[in-house]
Amino acid sequence: MKSTSVRRMTLSTAVAAALAAVAACGSPGPAAGGSSGEGLSGGDAGERQTTRVSPVAALRSAEKSTAGAESARVRSTTTVGSVMSMTAEGSLGWADGITGTLTLTYTGGTAADTMRRLGLASMQARYLPDAYYARMSDAFAEQAGGKHWIKYAYDDLADLRGSSGVYLKDQMRNSTPEQSVKLLLASGDVRKVGEEKVSGQNTAHYAGTVEVADLVTRGSRLDASRLADLKKQLDQAGITTETVDIWVNDRDLLVKKVEKGDTANGTMTSTAYYSDYGVRVSVEEPPAADTEDFKALIAQQSGSRPTS
Repeated sequence: MKSTSVRRMTLSTAVAAALAAVAACGSPGPAAGGSSGEGLSGGDAGERQTTRVSPVAALRSAEKSTAGAESARVRSTTTVGSVMSMTAEGSLGWADGITGTLTLTYTGGTAADTMRRLGLASMQARYLPDAYYARMSDAFAEQAGGKHWIKYAYDDLADLRGSSGVYLKDQMRNSTPEQSVKLLLASGDVRKVGEEKVSGQNTAHYAGTVEVADLVTRGSRLDASRLADLKKQLDQAGITTETVDIWVNDRDLLVKKVEKGDTANGTMTSTAYYSDYGVRVSVEEPPAADTEDFKALIAQQSGSRPTS
């Protein structure tokens, strides 16, 4: 395979991996304010341990508490058929968009094969409110002007990937842990499975089935034309429904979530664990002298100039 083709595949794989990682730690749910169900007053969360509440009321309390924590340590695994298998670990904050750092490790699939060709068994991803940055290998830098970091501006992703890109841009800024809770609330299919021990904590286990296209319609800010295009792309990808399971502790905080669904590339499974809520999250933009813009790299490889 030509080096240009490998670089292009690596760039695309890197963006897919970092997007998948933050989505695994959060969830591509409805936009803020899009959840349904009855809310809880300030005192209701405290009464949960002595008063039996409905699954919807319990999840509304969990949504509020998890969102209010504003940061946590996360570790996740994501598998998409034979295409990609990866893990992610680090800390993320969500007080003002997604910020933080994750270490992504490719553990299998064709995506891992692509990344390993350029010495990338693992990669650091830094998330800032308007972009994320991927730390590439020395081997990749030698083929890309000597720069190790690639900047993926969310606005550029929207331009390059059309309707799905606009949706991804929106979700990158809203893929916070409480979105998994919102997924269940918005689905209208919520049930309590039981009480279980997870990571040494007593938790309540809730589950449901989500109709992906319906949630896209309700949660997206796309106009009618782009929304129709996105739904068509979801259909072509074989994405219709997914199951969501979440575990909530006695403090109404999300401890674990699992999402499963079928795609054209095989079964997608995403599992994430959360701990140390409220941890301090600090992330810096990589040095400009060692950073190349994703859009500029794509333009260079296609022989055109990037537009501003």
